[in-house]
Amino acid sequence: MTIRVMIADDQMLVRQGFTVLLNAEPDIEVVGQAVNGLEAVDRAAELAPDVVLMDIRMPELGGIEATRRLTRAADGAVKVLVLTTFDLDEYVYEALRAGASGFLLKDASAEELAQAVRVVAAGDALLAPNITKRLIAEFSRMTGTPRAPLKDRVGALTERETEVLSLIAQGLSNGEIAEGLVLAEQTVKTHVGRILMKLGLRDRTQAAVFAYETGLVRPAGY
Repeated sequence: MTIRVMIADDQMLVRQGFTVLLNAEPDIEVVGQAVNGLEAVDRAAELAPDVVLMDIRMPELGGIEATRRLTRAADGAVKVLVLTTFDLDEYVYEALRAGASGFLLKDASAEELAQAVRVVAAGDALLAPNITKRLIAEFSRMTGTPRAPLKDRVGALTERETEVLSLIAQGLSNGEIAEGLVLAEQTVKTHVGRILMKLGLRDRTQAAVFAYETGLVRPAGY
C-alpha cells in the first residue's frame, strides 16, 4: 500500500527536495504541495493524503493552526508530521496539543525522513531526540505538581498498560516497545488501544501528555 504524502512549506527548495527524496521510495508518493497553511488545509481536503509534512512557520496561516484544522476536519484520518529548523522551537508543545503526530528536523537524512513518514502513517508518534528533550523540559515546567484528578485515572490501567504508557511517553514506537518488553507488536497495539480507551484519549501524543501531567513519568533531573 502506497503512503500518500502532501508537503506544506513556503520554501520552494524544501518542497521540491522532499518531493524528490520521498518519490524515490517505492512505498511513498507525494500527491501535492502547499505554500501556506490555508492552502494546506484546502488541498488536504481535496487530495486526502495519509500524511502531511507541515512547516511550523508559514505565511497567511501557520503550521500550528493548520494542523489543528486538519486534524479536526479529518477526525484523525490525516496524520501531520511537523517539520522545523530548530530543535528548541518554542511551538513544539503547542503543535502537539493541536494534533501533530510528531516532529522532525529539516536537516534529517533521506532515510530518516522516509522512515518518519512510515512511522506516522502507521499511527505511531514520532519525535526527534532533541525535540523529545525539549518537550520533556516543557512538560516539567508547565505541569509542576501532578494533577490529582488525572492521576486517579491511572488506576484504571493494568500494570502492563501502565508500563506501556510510560514507554509511549518516552517516545518509543510500538515496535520498540514490543522489542523492549519482549512482546508481539500486535499485542502492544492492543495495549495502546486499551490505554486510549480507558483514559479517554485521542492518540499517542495525548497519552504522552497525560503520562507527564499525572507524574507517571518524570524526566531525569526534575
